[in-house]
Amino acid sequence: MVQKAYQWAKEKYAAIGVDTEKAMNILSSTPISLHCWQGDDVGGFLFRDIALSGGIQATGNYPGKARTPQELRQDLEKALSLIPGKLRLNLHAIYADTAETVDLDQLEPRHFTSWVAWAKENNIGLDFNPTCFSHPMADSGFTVSSPNQKVRDFWIRHCQACRNIAAYMGNELGAPCVINFWFPDGYKDIPVDKEAPRRRMMESLDEIFAQSIDERYVLDALESKLFGVGSESYTVGSNEFITAYAVSRGKLPCLDAGHFHPTEVISDKIPSLLLFCKELLLHVSRP
Repeated sequence: MVQKAYQWAKEKYAAIGVDTEKAMNILSSTPISLHCWQGDDVGGFLFRDIALSGGIQATGNYPGKARTPQELRQDLEKALSLIPGKLRLNLHAIYADTAETVDLDQLEPRHFTSWVAWAKENNIGLDFNPTCFSHPMADSGFTVSSPNQKVRDFWIRHCQACRNIAAYMGNELGAPCVINFWFPDGYKDIPVDKEAPRRRMMESLDEIFAQSIDERYVLDALESKLFGVGSESYTVGSNEFITAYAVSRGKLPCLDAGHFHPTEVISDKIPSLLLFCKELLLHVSRP
């Protein structure tokens, strides 16, 4: 039945000039990056006693979730054996594999050497993400757009450290590491001043990206969000802000299919952005 349906679809697409076999071959050879946090609901291993924050709707309480990097890698190996096509792994900073007590702004490549070794063994690439939530410095609901300079500086240092880690991963594995920057900053209620937080975020991002890193090793991407729990009325990193910043600075806009209004579809956004951007990052957790 499935084969008959595909044959019917193949004929219909061929009538409008689309070669489905060619499309399937391209898809099977294009690496898709699996989010590591699907293995434990964004818990990570650096701060085991800190509750998930950032307006993320994940409970983290399903039975049998990975408790250590070793357990997560075992689970991922099973997933890799079952998922067709070429794959990569997308890591968050809180998944560092270390016995040290280290804060986010002090992370270094050496805290991820086991992940790089594992990626080499499994012949996959790695992507990376700063973790700008689930931390006391994010308790106010603001990170790089915070009015508190001390808070902003902490998150700037964290993001700078993460870019260095991404460069290490890309260099070691011989393929660019896509590092995606997403920030939970926002208000539950409508603020009087909507410009100042965005100006602070812009200035912080400029500082984060001040160091030039070879695109053979790192591709910087920025992700917007519509709202989160606790930031229902105002998100600093809105689609308009993030898109404008990314295009103006030569970064990759990240389109998450679940981060827009119900009447919006990213299929409208992709061809528009590709007129102005060389590449896009897509999060396809929502079909």
